[in-house]
Amino acid sequence: MKAKNILIFGGSGQIGRHLIRKLTKSNYEVTAVTRNIHQKAYFLKTQANAGYLNVIEANIFDEEKIKNLIRKNEIVINLIGILYENRSNTFHNLHNIFPTYISKICRDFNIKQLIHVSALGVEQAGDSNYAKSKLEGEANIKNNFKDSTILRPSVVYSVDDNFTTNFMTLLNRLPIFPLYYNGKTKFTPIHCSDLTEIIYQVISKKIKSTTIECVGPETISLKDILERLLYLIDKKRILIPMPLFLAKISAVFFELFPKPLLTNDQLRLLKYDNVPSGKYKTNFDINVPSTRKFNLEVSKYCYMWKESGQFSKKKYDL
Repeated sequence: MKAKNILIFGGSGQIGRHLIRKLTKSNYEVTAVTRNIHQKAYFLKTQANAGYLNVIEANIFDEEKIKNLIRKNEIVINLIGILYENRSNTFHNLHNIFPTYISKICRDFNIKQLIHVSALGVEQAGDSNYAKSKLEGEANIKNNFKDSTILRPSVVYSVDDNFTTNFMTLLNRLPIFPLYYNGKTKFTPIHCSDLTEIIYQVISKKIKSTTIECVGPETISLKDILERLLYLIDKKRILIPMPLFLAKISAVFFELFPKPLLTNDQLRLLKYDNVPSGKYKTNFDINVPSTRKFNLEVSKYCYMWKESGQFSKKKYDL
């Protein structure tokens, strides 16, 4: 296969690191853009086959530099996203303004494929600033680049995530854990390797001009997720439903932290199930089923939260 040049924005994140491994092993030449090459390059280089990865330092709003990078590549993948805002990074800038202008550049240079990773459930969560910015970014991409492919994954998990790992850390430390909305919110968590396989297949099959909802093989409630994690790390904790007004007060407190555990915007998102809408194709519909089961995959790294670490005795059946 003739090597293709792929440009990735957000390559140093959880999805990006897995994707770089997948693509470079399949003989794609990848350029990953990072804000801090001294902090990220040494690690990213270990993810790729020698000679197949270039790491470039750039401010994503340096339009001339971004134009030059896009012009040299055939495929552009945008993985950039944030879960909470701060002074330098806002939902509007990263989820709307940035995707909008790279889609215009891709159109101007006749890029073969533009793949944008958004989020599942953004159409339902109309009262969330996160969801609104994601949806506005998607709309602008479609207007500017008709052949773009939008991927909407559910919660993405792996040893590198900020989902299962944060929950296991908190469950390990707290004797009581709050259940927001009684823990009834449903998720279809997808393992990061399954998501990168979907992206790879979208590239290799040249899938364009569509929106795909990327989901795992199981539908699990928030309460069920917490109970599974407790089981895997061999802990017993009290899960207590938290009244909404108390949840909002706690979110205001958490928002004071540099990396908040919960924000009011995230609390609003938790009202809505994170499952396929039925309006778009899923990865199963394009013959790229996700196969990795939640318990089995988390069991591979949950030992880090158990008392004896890697020497803990397994007491669970998978």
